[in-house]
Amino acid sequence: MTNTTKEQKQPEKTEPEAMEIVEDEDAKQQRLAKETVTEIKRNFVLLERAVDTIESRFTTRVLRTLPSIRRRLTSDILAQVISDYYGSNDAQKAELLSYLGENEKSSSTEEDAEKKHAVLPEVDIYLHLNVLIYLLDKNEIEKGLQLSNKTVEKMTIMNRRTLDQIAARVYFYHGRFHELSNKLAEIRPIQLAAHRTATLRHDDESQATLLNLLLRNYFFHNLYDQADKLVSKSTFPEKAGNNQAARYAYYLGRIKALQLDYTAAHTYLTQAIRKAPQNNVTAGFQQTAYKFFIVVQLLMGEIPERSLFRQPILKKALAPYLVITQAVRVGDLNKFQEGLAQFDAVFKKDKTYTLILRLRHNVIKTGIRMISLSYSKISLRDICIKLHLDSEEDAEFIVAKAIRDGVIDATLDHSGGFMKSKEIADIYSTNEPQNAYHQRINFCLNLHNEAIKAMRFPMDAHRKELASAEEARERERELAQEIAEGDLDEDDEMGDF
Repeated sequence: MTNTTKEQKQPEKTEPEAMEIVEDEDAKQQRLAKETVTEIKRNFVLLERAVDTIESRFTTRVLRTLPSIRRRLTSDILAQVISDYYGSNDAQKAELLSYLGENEKSSSTEEDAEKKHAVLPEVDIYLHLNVLIYLLDKNEIEKGLQLSNKTVEKMTIMNRRTLDQIAARVYFYHGRFHELSNKLAEIRPIQLAAHRTATLRHDDESQATLLNLLLRNYFFHNLYDQADKLVSKSTFPEKAGNNQAARYAYYLGRIKALQLDYTAAHTYLTQAIRKAPQNNVTAGFQQTAYKFFIVVQLLMGEIPERSLFRQPILKKALAPYLVITQAVRVGDLNKFQEGLAQFDAVFKKDKTYTLILRLRHNVIKTGIRMISLSYSKISLRDICIKLHLDSEEDAEFIVAKAIRDGVIDATLDHSGGFMKSKEIADIYSTNEPQNAYHQRINFCLNLHNEAIKAMRFPMDAHRKELASAEEARERERELAQEIAEGDLDEDDEMGDF
């Protein structure tokens, strides 16, 4: 007997069932939209509480919800929230709705009654911020450009400390719209004036954001001298957020690298990488920071760890830099030139090309170091052949400079035309272990100090302690007076004690 198999066909969905699925999808979308509107309105309450209590942590809670709300924003949701908050004759409502391309949404009688309240500037700018984010996601650059300019003009008139964190976000998107429109040079005076005002008012978040935006503006147009002058004339606020601190350290690292101060550049770039959030959202920043970090590390004469190039987030972006690192590690000048020619466009786009050109001398020094370790005595002609140099005179000059810089411990015989290496000294008889230990101690101390600075304490806690201490002293004075007047007997005194 032969076994016969029957094809099992999926039962086709009838028209009513398909309609039910569509209705379920519509109901789900309506439910999500209603939840988003409720969450945005809940943020209004938090902003009002932040203004009443002058406590920035409520504004921080509102801004933390921006990424989740951003994924669910639609023009209908924004139009509903705007229609519910502003009055019927408010010009701001009509302007925001015009940017969204929506009409005024109907609201209930209770919400109409609530519209009689005065418009809070923090909530007003928060709604502008959400519209800006929506326009950016929809790639409506021209509309975002106009709205961001008007929002910044409105904020310059206000003098409210509680608007600091929201204003910093608005300045960021204001700069982003102008960068996408290739109009960064136009807003430089506006950013400089806003940074000066934020510094005078001690608005830490706006001050830090604007300082980073100005540095980005200068770097975009290759104005590195102006960026260095701005850094020397300004101070980064200590209470600024971690993200802004990471960006500022990155820009400082790039400036120091261009100024040949590779040790300081390495320190700043390390801080930028460690302060940045370690997730896929910040992959772009991590890749950019690591590119400069690797080049600076090579310029210092150190070789990055191989595991760095194997990280999933960095593997593809750092592939050209792995070729350069391998050439520097083995001291192969030909391989270095081939890698430089192959990834020429990539390095120029990353703006690391100038720094990588400086690595040619490091490749030669690495080759000389390896030769000195391999040979106790070698002729300059052989050095010239191994390093692919043009002449023996160039080889002699490079070897002499390497000896003077302390790269190799050798002597050069000009008349004999050879280099003679000295015996390798014990590294533990030098100061190298002490220097390495000193760097680790400094890192731990700096980490401890930053952790203490980041701690939060309840406001006015010291006043409560002062009040309780004052009450205790007052009670002691009363007891002393009663004892002196003889109003207390011995049992009462013992009970109090």
